[in-house]
Amino acid sequence: MKRLLSIFMMLSLLLIACKEQHSTPEEIEETEQAALPPSGPIVVGYATYWDTTLPNTTLLTHIVYSFAHIKGDFETLDIQNESRLKQIVALKKKNPKLTVQLSVGGWGAGNFSEMAASEKHRKQFCKNCLSAVKNYGLDGIDLDWEYPTSGVAGISHSPEDTRNFTLLLKDLREALGSQRLITMASAANAQYINFKDAIFYLNYVNVMTYDMGRPPYHNAGLYPSDKTEISCDESVALHYAAGVPYNKIVMGITFFGRADGKAFGGEDEIDFKDIKTTGYNVCRDDKAKVPYLTDQSGTMVLSYDDETSVGLKADYIRQKGLLGAMYWNIEADDKAWTLSKAIATRLLEQ
Repeated sequence: MKRLLSIFMMLSLLLIACKEQHSTPEEIEETEQAALPPSGPIVVGYATYWDTTLPNTTLLTHIVYSFAHIKGDFETLDIQNESRLKQIVALKKKNPKLTVQLSVGGWGAGNFSEMAASEKHRKQFCKNCLSAVKNYGLDGIDLDWEYPTSGVAGISHSPEDTRNFTLLLKDLREALGSQRLITMASAANAQYINFKDAIFYLNYVNVMTYDMGRPPYHNAGLYPSDKTEISCDESVALHYAAGVPYNKIVMGITFFGRADGKAFGGEDEIDFKDIKTTGYNVCRDDKAKVPYLTDQSGTMVLSYDDETSVGLKADYIRQKGLLGAMYWNIEADDKAWTLSKAIATRLLEQ
């Protein structure tokens, strides 16, 4: 009898532990189900409101339209360039399997902290997201809050942002239901978010494995080297350790390079389609698996990705069992879709 009682207690403790592992600031209802990732591999491309380029719909599975912002009432969506959003959604006629989401936020986009801190604002914001999804024929919402608890982008922030972000995800899931996508953009260092709680409501996480350094360091090295501050591989490991399973990690691939601010007319960010190598030395970091340019003195002036390096990153995604690839952004590729094709060939078997 004592042995049976002991077994019963052990089972009870295991059940409690499982429940606690997925608990949130507000306990998850027993009727709620964890958000499932789509079947992979997937290829996600961000399309910006300020451009006119339309993507090749055979080279990706998901388009994220960027951006909508949160108005000063902390509830209403301000969707930038609605006519372009409608153009992007219309691409689903060419490819009925295409998924289109609306991204809310972006670098320097504020009013998240105030919205997420108020139950009233949160719930009305989520209702407005649902209205946008229905009105434009979207498949879900992507949240790009950069970043909860951080004022680095010059936006309002609070120590409670991380907790409130999870509450926001819970409310958004309740508003959108189980069949629509909820995703987010995450910093490469996996900070600012309580992923062990948040992941329950997220279909997947777009990890921004770029902007991880600028000359003399790599923008987006795949593996660590003496020229990386953080690498894609390290970022994936950080997210996994923080509670994001591999099948919910979508690894970011950059379609732009970071310059030293002196070369290339003093520009800091250069789209792949605009990169010119004339007058520079093309080098390759055999450890980080990315190219870079140096001037005649041997100083790194541009860190970027090319057809070879993005192909290696796509191979890594498959080998690691990640859900897929994400890139910022569609219109930075060249007219031949060089980078897009290098990813699609490996992940979509084209």
